[in-house]
Parts: sequence; C-alpha cells; structure tokens
Amino acid sequence: MRAGVIGIGAMGMGVAKRLLARGYAVHVRDIRREAEDEARTAGATVCASPAEAAAACPVVITLVVDADQTEDVVFGRHGVAEGMQSGGVLVMCSTVSPEFSGPLAERLAPRGILALDAPISGGPARALDGTMSMMVAGEPAAFEKARAVLETVSGKRFRVSARTGDGSKMKLVNNLMAGINLAAACEGMVFGLKLGLDPRTIFDVVSASSGASWAFGDRMPRVLAGDYSTKAAVDILTKDLGLALETGAAARAALPIGAAARQSFIATSALGHGQEDDAAVAKYYARVAGVELPRG
Repeated sequence: MRAGVIGIGAMGMGVAKRLLARGYAVHVRDIRREAEDEARTAGATVCASPAEAAAACPVVITLVVDADQTEDVVFGRHGVAEGMQSGGVLVMCSTVSPEFSGPLAERLAPRGILALDAPISGGPARALDGTMSMMVAGEPAAFEKARAVLETVSGKRFRVSARTGDGSKMKLVNNLMAGINLAAACEGMVFGLKLGLDPRTIFDVVSASSGASWAFGDRMPRVLAGDYSTKAAVDILTKDLGLALETGAAARAALPIGAAARQSFIATSALGHGQEDDAAVAKYYARVAGVELPRG
C-alpha cells in the first residue's frame, strides 16, 4: 500500500490524493514548493528527490510535462532508476513521443526495474475520483505488479500491447482527435455568436444534436462562464498535437485536419493565452471574428 507520484501538477495531484483517499502511503516529489505543500497537507510524504520516493515505493508513477522532464526524473541524477529496488515498477503517464517511450523497458531492465508506458486521459477531476482512462503498454509481469495501483487511479485500463511505446502511440491518436474536436467546438461556438445567436442556446442545441462532442460538452460551459482558469493548458495540447504531427510525418500518415487545428492553438498561445485553459482557443476565434465572448 505504498506508491510514489513524481510530478504533482493538476493530474498528478489528483492521482496522489486519490491514492491517499484509498489508504495508500504516498511519497511525492515536485519542483514546485506550493505543490509539495498541498500534497503534504493532504497526507503525503514529500521526498527530497525522485530517487528517495522510488526507494520507498514498489510502484512509482511519473506525471511530468514531457520527455525531457521524464528523462531527468527517471534517468537523471537522483532519479527513479537510481533509487528503485529491483522488481519495482515505473508507470510513465506523460504524453511523449513513441521514440522516447519505446526503449523505456529496455533501458530499465539492467537495473531489474519493470516499466509501463501508460498515458492517461480524463482531466484533473477524473484523476481525483479515480475514473480516468489509462492506455497501458508493457510486459504482463509489470502490469500485474502494478495492478492494484492502476485500478485505484483509473476507471478504465486499456491493454494496448506488451511493448512500451504503443501506449504513447495510442495517446497521440486520442489527443489528435481531442485537439481537432476542441478547435471545432470553439470555431462553432464563435460562428454562432457572430451570427447573433444566444450562447446558451448554441450550447443546448449542439449538445443535443449531431454536432456534439465530448470536447464541446466539457469545454464550452467554461466559455459560457468566462472561466479560463487552467485545468488543461493551451500549450500542453499544442505540444501534444505537435507530437502527433511529427509521429504522423514519420509514419507517412496524412493529418491535415490535425495540422489546421494545431494552428488555432499556436495562434491562441501567440495572443498570450498559452497558460490559460485550452477552452481559451475560443478567444482566438472571437478575436478574428470581432465578437465578445460570454463573461459568465
């Protein structure tokens, strides 16, 4: 009943608190003091390094921003690989390129550490209540050793394959579609506003009609409320869409709609909204259209 969480941002904090609520002794590490203070208040043990957390836990989840940060907290000085005992399991949940996650198991094998490439989806609220989805790739032995932790933090676990890297591929497919759907949702909402329609009516009609999507139903209430406090930042999905396009180019897969969607995210970030919630993509469309967004 011990687990480590390295990276306690919006998703990682939810995962840590979920584990605490289920009786786990949770060891955490983050580069932000305020995040560590919040986790400590919730009952977690704050560690001086990823290695210290890994030394105390048979399963460690990493939830940092990208491949560079994952490389640092896993393989860097005082990283997870330095502290984890043989037989432990690293559960890597960040969205990274398959080129990075593919060799993960092979790189950790000499130390006797097992690896799961296990990106997640669902947002901070679902991380907190343990209902997010997880795309798991890795050897069956690693999955079985980490099963109890995985079942605690996720509502659905999709066994993608036994090869690390395939979880990341699946996540890029999902996030490509998420980005496209979000851009379409913002474009459609602002189109309706430009035509003089009531925003609440737009939301109600589309939600009950063929234009509906999960992204529309989840993000447009934030636009209606004028609430762009960060739950999932614009720059994060911009990065994920870039990874998808790079992977698509390497595989010679045509992703023209994804490329167009990413441009709306890049433009939103260029307007200064990169660290706001990704519903702020509506601000880019509103500026181009010359309309006012709802203020709640």
